[in-house]
Amino acid sequence: MRQDDQVTDRDAVPFDLASMRKQYRAEGLSESGLAATPVEQFARWFKQAATEGGLFEPNAMVVSTADAEGRPSSRTVLLKHFDEQGFVFYTNYGSRKARDLGENPYVSLLFPWHPMARQVIVTGVARRTGRDETAAYFRTRPHGSQLGAWASAQSEVIVSRADLDAAYAELAARYPEGEQVPVPPHWGGFRVAPQSVEFWQGRENRLHDRLRYVARPDGSWRVERLSP
Repeated sequence: MRQDDQVTDRDAVPFDLASMRKQYRAEGLSESGLAATPVEQFARWFKQAATEGGLFEPNAMVVSTADAEGRPSSRTVLLKHFDEQGFVFYTNYGSRKARDLGENPYVSLLFPWHPMARQVIVTGVARRTGRDETAAYFRTRPHGSQLGAWASAQSEVIVSRADLDAAYAELAARYPEGEQVPVPPHWGGFRVAPQSVEFWQGRENRLHDRLRYVARPDGSWRVERLSP
């Protein structure tokens, strides 16, 4: 046994992480098969993820931001809309991600579609959606989720779960089911306008396919292949 093997308690490491690996699918991703724009290509892959991928929430994405000092943070958020203008999600504007985006609008979105051995990575600039768009989406949320947007001061330290539940109960009494809940002024959307979108397809022997759309100044896209 090597000296450094004695440092870690074997019982505390139940899995051999170094040997945990999967052989990815053989079918690849070619330039000739790509759509004209990254949003069109994303729509193709998203449809497959939602219908064939066996994913719990195919619209779940990891949103990574950084504050003015460059300190990063990541969290999982649900994509609620996408089109040629960008990818939209909603949040409390007092949350850490929203504060980060207020200081530094550059953001990365990662869709980790592991069962399909696929990833999509979007980098771009986030801007707030308009209040009319925010209100229209808010009205589609379940009643409980509307109340939750008021009850939670997202990312703030709270004393206990009981305090959060009490705030929700007070709101539920004020706005019972069937009564319209006002749109919180501190809550709304961000639209991420993509500057690059990478489509990652797992391949055998770790020789993955990585094709990236990069925005040109005239609004068109160039496609480049990245080494795995």
